[in-house]
Amino acid sequence: MQHPVHKPAGSRPVTIEVDGEPLGVVVPDPAGVRFLAVRFNAFRLDGQIFASLEAAQEAADRTLSQAH
Repeated sequence: MQHPVHKPAGSRPVTIEVDGEPLGVVVPDPAGVRFLAVRFNAFRLDGQIFASLEAAQEAADRTLSQAH
């Protein structure tokens, strides 16, 4: 799935991990950060925009705990 990504020059994706498992990365978005899933169990978050890195991490934590 492709999503338009608007990122300022020099910005880097930040990996989101839960229990040591990388679930995705977040990239800057004009509205906050956009989550890009790298694992099947995180696809429900793919493309979502979060207000902050912390909000994206919390959503990933909840998503993985619901999957177990």
